[in-house]
Amino acid sequence: MAVLALKDRNISIGTSQPLVVIAGLNVLEDLELARDAARHLKAVCADLELPYVFKASFDKANRSSIRSYRGPGMAAGLEILARVKDEFDVPVCTDLHEVDQAEPVAAVADLVQIPAFLCRQTDLVIATAEATKARGGLLHVKKGQFLAPWDSRNILDKIKEAVGVDMTIMCERGVSFGYNNLVVDMLGIAEMQALGAPVTIDATHAVQLPGANPASNGASTGGRRAGVPIIAKAAVAAGADGVFLEFHHDPDRALCDGPSCLPLREAEPLLRTLKAVRDAVSPQA
Repeated sequence: MAVLALKDRNISIGTSQPLVVIAGLNVLEDLELARDAARHLKAVCADLELPYVFKASFDKANRSSIRSYRGPGMAAGLEILARVKDEFDVPVCTDLHEVDQAEPVAAVADLVQIPAFLCRQTDLVIATAEATKARGGLLHVKKGQFLAPWDSRNILDKIKEAVGVDMTIMCERGVSFGYNNLVVDMLGIAEMQALGAPVTIDATHAVQLPGANPASNGASTGGRRAGVPIIAKAAVAAGADGVFLEFHHDPDRALCDGPSCLPLREAEPLLRTLKAVRDAVSPQA
C-alpha cells in the first residue's frame, strides 16, 4: 500500500507510519476559538508524538436548513486558517465545494478535502487535484455515504489519470443505512487500502443522524457523541492510518453539528488510547 507524505511538514501516512491526527473544529466560528483548539490539540499530539493537522471548514455548504450556520466564508475563513497555520506552525486541512475555490484553498491548505457528497464531481475533483499538486499538498477524499469501499477505485483512478501521481487519502465516514442513520463497515478500511491509498476514519461524521435532530424538528443533523470514541478505536484497530475528529469547548453550544463533536478536554485521553491501539496493530517501521 502507498505511503504518502507532506514533505515540507515531515508527515507520512500509510503502512507502518504513525497514526496521523486530523482534528480541530467542525466549522470556523472565530479566530480565538480556532487558536484555542489548535494550541490544545497541537500540544496533545506533540506530547504523544503523533503527527498533527489542524482541521476546520470555512463553509458548510451541505446544510439541512437555509437558516443553518455555514461559517465565515472563503475569504475570511482562509485568513483565519492562514493565521493558525503560521502562529502554531501546523499544517491545515479544509474542504471546498466549487471549482473556482481550488486555487485559493490549495494556496493555504496542506490537505485539501473533497466532501463526501461531492466525491464523484469530476470537474471539482480534477481542479482540486491539479491545484493541490502544484502546491505540494495532498487530497483527503471523503467516501460518499452512497458508495461501496471498492467504488473508491474510480475516484483514485480519476485523480491519478488527471495529475499523474498518487496523492489521495481516502476517508471512511459511514454509509447510509435506511433513513436518518449511518453505519461503518470496518472491513471497508482494508478494502480501500488494497486499492493503494492510505485510509482515515471520520469518527465524528460517522455518528451523525442526518436530518434527525429533534431539537430542530429535523431541520439539522442529530448525532451520537458517545459513539465517536467507539468508532475511532474500532477503525484504528481495523488498520486505519489516521483519524479525523472534531472538537469544541462546549459542543452543546457549537454553531454546527454539536451533537457529533467531542469536548476539547476529551482529546488527550482518546488520542492516547488510539495511539496505543495503532502501535499494537501496526508496529512502526
